[in-house]
Amino acid sequence: MTQVTPIPALRDNYVWLLAGDNGHCAVVDPGEAPPVLEEIRQRGLTLDAILITHHHPDHQGGVDAILAQRDVPVYGPADESINHRTHALHEGDVVRLDNLGLELGVLETPGHTAGHISYYGDGLLFCGDTLFAGGCGRLFEGTPEQMVHSLGKLANLPVDTQFFAGHEYTEANLRFAAQVEPNNEALQQRLERVRALRAHGGYTLPGTLDEELRTNPFLRSGVEDVKRSAEQHAGKRLTSPVEVFAAIRAWKDAS
Repeated sequence: MTQVTPIPALRDNYVWLLAGDNGHCAVVDPGEAPPVLEEIRQRGLTLDAILITHHHPDHQGGVDAILAQRDVPVYGPADESINHRTHALHEGDVVRLDNLGLELGVLETPGHTAGHISYYGDGLLFCGDTLFAGGCGRLFEGTPEQMVHSLGKLANLPVDTQFFAGHEYTEANLRFAAQVEPNNEALQQRLERVRALRAHGGYTLPGTLDEELRTNPFLRSGVEDVKRSAEQHAGKRLTSPVEVFAAIRAWKDAS
């Protein structure tokens, strides 16, 4: 069985380490090398692969230094510039990590960047900066339509899917979400749990899609309370889930 461990990196990034029972491992989005190499060394692991979700430096900045010590394949989106990429991936491709007994299918999830991809398999979703706990990525290169479509792909996966996002943004995201849905009891309870966890330095990830569907406003643009809040903040009528999403995203960006 694959064990997934967070490796804190940079200011608030997570590198995800996937380790099998046989001492082999892979890493997702190594924004910097030292903590990754140290974790592998301390645990006596053998690195088999590097997986990248998108081109931003905080998700691939450690690739060069890792490859200087470990000669492994680098998987990444075909439509973005990825350091030392050996396998260019499109929707429907599969990454086979044989030594981990794991196959991860590729989903194209543009919005945060134009060529962003996510990896899904065995109930595990590595979604980079597309989906966050309680939020979603900023639209640096994509459109609201693209992000709504991408989030819809992820939301249609089994609800018990565990997702592993690229940043520890959960508390701030949920504080904003509570502004959008002040009457969402599940959201208020989640925010209290997260506040207590973070007060002791705990990790809020992974999360489950089920909890996101109940508490993440960016997955709830079709919910009437979310639509009403978005319209009140935007000062106009919003006629589609995409318009609601765009209004919430602009609200969050300005907050």
